[in-house]
Amino acid sequence: MLAAWVEQLLGYASGALKAIRDNEHYPALMTWARDEGAMRVGGELGVAQALAPLLWNQTPLVRLDFDPEPLAWPGRNEPCWCDSGRKTKQCCGAVDLPGAIPPHLMWMLSLKEWTGETLKAALASGKAPDQALLEAGLIAAESGQRGRAQQILESLFATERDWSRLPEQAEPAFEILVDLYQARGFHRKRAALLDEVLERGPTFLRGVALERLCLMHLDSDDLASAREAFVRAQQTLPDSPTLAYIEAMLLLHEGHPEEARARAHFWWRRLSKRADLEAEQLQFLADLAANPEATLAEQMIHSEEALAEPLASLSALLETLEAPPRLTLTLTPEGRVEYHATAREDTAFAAWFEHFQAAIDEDAALSFAADPWENAAEWLPALCAHPEWLGAPAVLQSLSLALTSRFGSLPWMADSFFAPLATRFEAWLAQVEALGGTFAWDDADNAILLRCALSLIVGMERGARMRSRHLAERVLKLDEEDDLGLRELVLDQLLREGRDDEAAELSGPVDDEEVIGVAMARVLALYRLARRDEAARALAAAQRANPYLVPMLCDERPRPVALAVDAPAPGTRAEAWQYRQLMRDQWLATPGALAWLAEQR
Repeated sequence: MLAAWVEQLLGYASGALKAIRDNEHYPALMTWARDEGAMRVGGELGVAQALAPLLWNQTPLVRLDFDPEPLAWPGRNEPCWCDSGRKTKQCCGAVDLPGAIPPHLMWMLSLKEWTGETLKAALASGKAPDQALLEAGLIAAESGQRGRAQQILESLFATERDWSRLPEQAEPAFEILVDLYQARGFHRKRAALLDEVLERGPTFLRGVALERLCLMHLDSDDLASAREAFVRAQQTLPDSPTLAYIEAMLLLHEGHPEEARARAHFWWRRLSKRADLEAEQLQFLADLAANPEATLAEQMIHSEEALAEPLASLSALLETLEAPPRLTLTLTPEGRVEYHATAREDTAFAAWFEHFQAAIDEDAALSFAADPWENAAEWLPALCAHPEWLGAPAVLQSLSLALTSRFGSLPWMADSFFAPLATRFEAWLAQVEALGGTFAWDDADNAILLRCALSLIVGMERGARMRSRHLAERVLKLDEEDDLGLRELVLDQLLREGRDDEAAELSGPVDDEEVIGVAMARVLALYRLARRDEAARALAAAQRANPYLVPMLCDERPRPVALAVDAPAPGTRAEAWQYRQLMRDQWLATPGALAWLAEQR
């Protein structure tokens, strides 16, 4: 009954609003109510007449700068305000409406209707009720009107509003606005909103803001800032179930799977005693405690409804693949191994590409000319139906690169996709190694295999560090020119494992023109080995290459730099900021290292 009333009320109110906007005077609304309104409430003329003045009283009028023009409530023996000519007690006063009328209804419907300058002026007036802004913004977001949703939700969280009045339902609206800023590239607005909420927002919003901030830092590999945001979130909302999920992700990013499992078990024991948690939430916490990686992977696979089934099918397929067919390889008189794609492989790739349709950007190591995931609902099922396509390295190249672009930063996705693909690739790599020559990017079709290697190394770097490093070392031995930049990646992992002697040896002699990550890996390894004079000379070379590097590492809260899609230019603040995000945690974990750096500024 209530659902039917809500539907009738929305239909009636929408029609009434149109009648009001045509004239913005009360008599026109009453004419509409008697002529058309009754049909929208099941033919009940009395209900139609009783509703009209109630809705009129809450309707913002453009001609009055978005104020309403309310009628005074008539006495029982006074003429009814619906202009029927009868006394109120014998007319609208005798009508029992089937349900309540939300006091913000006409504002909400107006915000849905207004466009352009009218919408802008209505929002700028500051007169829209919070609940109307909340509902109108959510409706716009759900219907794909991203610009309108952002405009309305920005008004809900405007700095001049009293945030203490925000309803708790504002939490999803806040998250939607943060996501809109992210999707539309408004990174400064996103940062400003988070800062404002953390500064003066209600407790429930500050907790959500800290959780989102933690996740953002994880996405950008800034683990130190992510840990700081998590600790603040834990202090703000100590009993939030979301903290269990975030801490598991944080520990997996930091390379501590056993601690992630232990902490997830702690959260499950603690939160399972609460009566307000739903059974589904408790089951998720229990699964997280049993196996954090598998639980987070399953959640990620099923996070997008349209791709859930095909992604699950792909994961199952990769676990059952047989050994790949042998490659056609030759060894030149100069000792160079060359891979040549066969007609069978070209045919398989052509069939795959009819569905995949995203060409690889040949001028970049790991990118496409177009987003392959826009078409994933077609190519994922096609690949599962034709697993033989994965016998072609070009297909494996496209697939591994696509998976890396979507899941490569998530440690818990390694076992689902990258590890089984790496097993397949390593069978081919063993054939290359058996010939005993070098394997260069520019020779024959070698770039296909090397791009496969790089995408798998990156995909496993966080979730299967040992395997990623081992694969990188094998490829680095074959590719003496290091066309893929693997030396920096291997050095990173050696430093994280405390293998400082090997890192110092692999980093080689000082070179003013080398990659800044390699230069600083040498500095850190030499410092840890107490070879301070050598470390100082290496640092001097690194500072000549990038004068922003040491200040960026030493400052507690430097001004962030927005990173473009492409790698930052050498010698820039962006390059220094990227290195800080990737490696500052290792400098912090090395006793005295940052203080020593500060002395060398």
